[in-house]
Amino acid sequence: MEIAATTTVTVAPQTRRLSHAFSKNLGLVSSLRFDLSGRNFSVANPSLRLPVSTASMSAFAAEKISPESYLDNRESRVLHFVKYHGLGNDFILVDNRDSSEPKITQEQAVKLCDRNFGVGADGVIFAMPALMALITPCVYSTQMMCGNGVRCFARFIAEIENLQGKHSFTIHTGAGLIIPEIQDDGQVKVDMGEPILRAEDVPTRLPGNKGESVVTGELVVDGVSWNVTCVSMGNPHCITFGTKDGQNLRVDDLNLQEIGPKFEHHEMFPARTNTEFVEVLSRSHLKMRVWERGAGATLACGTGACALVVAAVLEGRTDRKCTVDLPGGPLEIEWKEEDNHIYMTGPADLVFYGSAMLE
Repeated sequence: MEIAATTTVTVAPQTRRLSHAFSKNLGLVSSLRFDLSGRNFSVANPSLRLPVSTASMSAFAAEKISPESYLDNRESRVLHFVKYHGLGNDFILVDNRDSSEPKITQEQAVKLCDRNFGVGADGVIFAMPALMALITPCVYSTQMMCGNGVRCFARFIAEIENLQGKHSFTIHTGAGLIIPEIQDDGQVKVDMGEPILRAEDVPTRLPGNKGESVVTGELVVDGVSWNVTCVSMGNPHCITFGTKDGQNLRVDDLNLQEIGPKFEHHEMFPARTNTEFVEVLSRSHLKMRVWERGAGATLACGTGACALVVAAVLEGRTDRKCTVDLPGGPLEIEWKEEDNHIYMTGPADLVFYGSAMLE
């Protein structure tokens, strides 16, 4: 089965403070409705309604209209969605297959993702007949990837198509073909394609030291020389296992909020970069923390887990099949020698169904 593509919207780190605010109440909740214009929402199931208001009704116009017109207009401004997460990396998913344009604007998506005044999510993904596009408050691109988002997208498509059991999809994206496969146990295995290693294609201004690739190159950050390997999985990644003085990382000791932005905005990365700080536990077991470009510290990054296994193999630190521990949980990553493709296996879990009232 082929699915044309997705569009993803991500938001700034200040929207990430709360996680899955309603997940603890799923036993009571069958639907949620948010009003982003008035910051009003209600949570309901067939026998329970709990209205909550955080703003006055004064913004509503005083013009008289019929009840029918009011209800028709109200419904036209409602966005129906499903929320999923992959290891805590959470997404709002929208069935947009009837249009090649997203149903909401970037501004509306940012508000929707706000964890205080919206639904709360790391991004919005649209199932639509177009290329995969990533929108942030400062950049729009059709060439970006999100590994956790792809897994959530696969589960969403299986649900809206009412597919049961093991299924695979072909997703056409600006970064290439991505092939997720839902396993019998509900996990999602994704063929993430081949890594991009050529320095100028990552992109990085660091000089290639292994052919045209940067493998165990030197990056100076605040006067400290770090060993770095640069990989693109459709988005740029800088992977480090430690400093040039041979000191290996203990990732739990890192002050990620301080050092992460210095890597992200380093002049050697013209498009900025995601950064993976990695601790080697064994030849088949890695532990990482990630600083994502434009998002900051996150619980999980699927493309980052893929990129760091490539880096670990290139540096001779691990075998090609590894478990990667992220703050949100583990992913299984394999870089197959026979086809040069990277395969990622991990969960994608339903959080809730909902609808939002848009401005």
